[in-house]
Amino acid sequence: MQKGTRVLSIDIMRGLTLFLMLFVNDLYVSGVPEWLVHTEADFDGMGLADWVFPGFLFMVGMAVPFAIQGRFKTGDTFGKVLIHIFIRTGSLLLIGFFILNISRLNPELSGISKNLWAILIYISVFLIWNQYGNLNRNVIYILKGIGFVGLIVLAAIFQSGTPEKTEWMQTGRWGILGLIGWGYMAASLVYLAAKENLWKTGFFWLFFLALNVLSQLGMLSFLNFLRPVFGVLIGGNTPLLVVSGLFFALILRKTGFGPVRQFLTIGTAAGLAVLAAGFVLRNWFIISKIKATPSWGLVCTGINILLFMLLYLVIDVWGKTKWATVFKPAGQNSLTTYLAPDILYYLIWMFSIPVLFYKHSEFQWAVVTGSIVWAFAMVGFAALLSKIGIRLKL
Repeated sequence: MQKGTRVLSIDIMRGLTLFLMLFVNDLYVSGVPEWLVHTEADFDGMGLADWVFPGFLFMVGMAVPFAIQGRFKTGDTFGKVLIHIFIRTGSLLLIGFFILNISRLNPELSGISKNLWAILIYISVFLIWNQYGNLNRNVIYILKGIGFVGLIVLAAIFQSGTPEKTEWMQTGRWGILGLIGWGYMAASLVYLAAKENLWKTGFFWLFFLALNVLSQLGMLSFLNFLRPVFGVLIGGNTPLLVVSGLFFALILRKTGFGPVRQFLTIGTAAGLAVLAAGFVLRNWFIISKIKATPSWGLVCTGINILLFMLLYLVIDVWGKTKWATVFKPAGQNSLTTYLAPDILYYLIWMFSIPVLFYKHSEFQWAVVTGSIVWAFAMVGFAALLSKIGIRLKL
């Protein structure tokens, strides 16, 4: 593969992990095979759902050096790139903050149903962060303004708790988008600090691994006052996963455009070594996504590296791309692909539309097949939205 060409396997693996996220998120009904869903917090092991999100975080990190270098090549200064990173991070945190509070809304106190409040949140998000293309600038400002006003009004009317003790929106956990935001920021700042230097990037990777270990051992309790905001960074696990992707992207940038055997050798060794390290740490920390243990993070990273290498070999080296084209739009429009299906969910629940009938089947194969069909349909739905000019871009 020649240097300067787009690495399609990055888009494909990002799209594949998104597809699987849509699939496992739709599986949360009783009776489905245990190996497809999340394991319990205290159980030493993992199912497919426990790998999918780390796989996406890994790809977030892999995309960082390509995206930042792309901005530098178009003339952005260091300061502009830094501002872009903080704005993008803040946007992800804000969207995640609103989505996380949907489940906390008290309809009686707020005067609006939970489904309608959620739908209006998503509409506001799409109005603000849609990529409008060549639409008249004044019209764009008006649409974005409506979105911002919408979020302000929805935040103002939000109430949770009881009439005796009402509460407003809370951060608590940051949700999936919040985790992506913190992880993206960590990896981007690491890249700006270390640039293409593998040794420096490796130091930051070890730093976040150490944070993860120390946090699990309860040795960072003196930082508890910072956890309501910076808990994701202090915990170390999410930055570890994203910086792992960044580190491997640097290996790809240094070796992947030369003799393929060199990259495959280095990648295989790296993947197996990280996988083995995860199982070694299992002696002290169980493999648990819910607890975000370092053993789980390393095992997932090893799987991510080996899977990406396989996709790189098949797609970018051998040129076998037809089978993967269905995942490409999702990889290139990841935020739209992830958020758009939620609007349909809330519409279905609000109007009791019997679309999700397969969830009530007594047969596992019917439930799983239905979720697979739903995931493919949602990938297609996001691709359709992109074609008609609805595409989120932070």
